[in-house]
Amino acid sequence: AHLYTIIKIARDEDLKEQTGKDIYFDLVDHEKVRSFRIQKQLPFSTFKEEVAKEYGIPVQFQRFWLWAKRQNHTYRPNRPLNPHEEMQSVGQLREISNKAQNAELKLFLEVEFGLDLQPLPPPEKSKEDILLFFKLYNPEKEVLCFVGRLFVKALGKPSDILRKLTEMAGFTPDEEIELYEEIKFEPNVMCEHIDKKLTFRASQLEDGDIVCFQKSPKADSGTQVRYPDIPSFLEYVHNRQVVHFRSLEKPKDDEFCLELSKLHTYDDVVERVARQLGLDDPAKIRLTSHNCYSQQPKPQPIRYQGVEHLLDMLVHYNQTSDILYYEVLDIPLPELQFLKTLKVAFHHATKEEVVIHSIRLPKNSTIADVIIDLKTKVDLSSPTAELRVLEVFYHKIYKIFPLHEKIENINDQYWTLRAEEVCKTNDVPEEEKNPSQHDRLIHVYHFTKDPLQNQQIQNFGDPFFLAICEGETLAEVKGRIQRKLQVPDEEFSKWKFAFISMNRPDYLQDSDVVSARFQVNC
Repeated sequence: AHLYTIIKIARDEDLKEQTGKDIYFDLVDHEKVRSFRIQKQLPFSTFKEEVAKEYGIPVQFQRFWLWAKRQNHTYRPNRPLNPHEEMQSVGQLREISNKAQNAELKLFLEVEFGLDLQPLPPPEKSKEDILLFFKLYNPEKEVLCFVGRLFVKALGKPSDILRKLTEMAGFTPDEEIELYEEIKFEPNVMCEHIDKKLTFRASQLEDGDIVCFQKSPKADSGTQVRYPDIPSFLEYVHNRQVVHFRSLEKPKDDEFCLELSKLHTYDDVVERVARQLGLDDPAKIRLTSHNCYSQQPKPQPIRYQGVEHLLDMLVHYNQTSDILYYEVLDIPLPELQFLKTLKVAFHHATKEEVVIHSIRLPKNSTIADVIIDLKTKVDLSSPTAELRVLEVFYHKIYKIFPLHEKIENINDQYWTLRAEEVCKTNDVPEEEKNPSQHDRLIHVYHFTKDPLQNQQIQNFGDPFFLAICEGETLAEVKGRIQRKLQVPDEEFSKWKFAFISMNRPDYLQDSDVVSARFQVNC
């Protein structure tokens, strides 16, 4: 690496090939041009002979320009190499061109051709001569292409070169054209109209600048075009974004793609999605952003008009995604946002099947309201059965919700909300509902020890509460658990029971008094 330099040569052919296809701004993508791996000690004049062999352009017809990165982050040909520089080695030349000590030397090869298409010696260039590059825009086809370059005099005017430009574009000589300077494109597009009556110097044009031109729009043409002039087209190109939409129910699969603008508003985006889905009311579309790190939908959807532009929906920290997830709601999102939807798993007292119900209530509702709503959706084992709602995580009960608790701040994304019957049937005793001061209401859950993870406890199954009486032995408690869970004798005989403390099991014997293991204030 320290003996060689990579030289990348951009030519007119590269500009023509790439503009309007691979790139729209600046002149060339240097990653896609011909590169040469050259020894640093090699004289540049010798390298020119290699270029002559590669392209069939004799050395005397070659002129090389250095590229420069401007303060506005554009990258343009800056000045031609002088005779002294061409006498130096490739390594010395790279150091002149690149203060950052990059291993690459980027050059633009200027070759002039005569009418017979044979190469000509490069024209003399004084300080009054400016090298400009020209792009042509066709509004009907929405096409931008590179059409050539010209030397102009600093004190000359665009009106002096109009005939040459119409010739470049294939227009009739009397065609009216408009000229614009492509100034920059990051962070925003800057493309300004050029006054044809001002000198190039007065318009602040210099070597390497890009002039875009087009036919002058005619008010009575009757042709409808999306982007009538070059600034509007470049703005569109800079902000366009193809977004892959996925159904939130199938987050791995693209459903459809839409070409949108990063500047589209929230309403613009949902309107386009609704149109794609054949939906009359865009307010019934709810969108969710993509987490670039987890490659999953974000936990919280985008609120109705909660972001200004499409770009805000796609940015995740310092990354920009091209994926959005959508849902089609049964009511408009603005109405839904005043409601809270909870997923509640209902455990019937006598049936093993667990059914998930969506409960949608105003945000100021309470757990008591959830229970009232749930009772209209489920078949209870008894008309007198009562319900309670529990918070379950990792197969353990963490909380019994009091009836007065507000639902607005309850998170059912990570915790499971479980509703279960509390009644006298099926061996759920009255004391579990209202334990006396001598009873204990304890947590019971299933566990196994993982031999692959140092015998660590792994929870599974559905946890439950059990009321134990003062002095009750494990043998007595086991009998009630077996009846509650309806486990056959043969299988139940294999079960072991343990008191868990600090995630460590302390196995119990049938004669052990269970309540002795629990503190009074548990």
